[in-house]
Amino acid sequence: MICRSEGRAFGQPDPAGGGSIDGVKTWLDAWPVFRQLTGPDPLGRGRAARSRGTEAVVSRTATADRVAASVCPYCAVGCAQKVYVENERITQIEGDPDSPISRGRLCPKGSASKQLVTSPTRVTKVRYRRPYGTEWEDLDLDTAMEMIADRVLEARRKGWQEVDGPPENRHRVNRTMGVASLGGATLDNEENYLMKKLYSALGAIQIENQARI
Repeated sequence: MICRSEGRAFGQPDPAGGGSIDGVKTWLDAWPVFRQLTGPDPLGRGRAARSRGTEAVVSRTATADRVAASVCPYCAVGCAQKVYVENERITQIEGDPDSPISRGRLCPKGSASKQLVTSPTRVTKVRYRRPYGTEWEDLDLDTAMEMIADRVLEARRKGWQEVDGPPENRHRVNRTMGVASLGGATLDNEENYLMKKLYSALGAIQIENQARI
């Protein structure tokens, strides 16, 4: 076979390496699809999907001490995540390709969920603004939890009903109308279970979730 452009037999060595068999193979190897079809990575989850630039870069995942399996905390889809940890600090969060739900994919919020831990704007203290106040102040966690508990118990007491109905047909209800719960889509099954147990024990009956609205 003669190469028309250069008058050289196909497979004959080329000083530039572009027309030789080795040159063609190098050219084909640059295609991820070719590497998937001919190599040991048919799903394109390993070397087949890496470019030359990627091969020359050390990723944040390569230096991780361990990888923790997790679930994205944002919505109710439950996309699986792989959390890479180095020196007990999160260095990268990626989608888990073994998940039957998300198959390695994450939306922009899930991809940026590392910022929930590392963002410089993350609030790490309890902030409180008193009624009619104009400034925020820091509180220790124990004080804040006591304040929340006092307010919940007071609202429960003020809204408590033992009986309900017209005088001729009164019936016992033992409920509070002063406490309600509106859950969001970021709550997982375990959190919703605990919330239902808590509010039912308090006597609350207005227990709703965003998914039902």
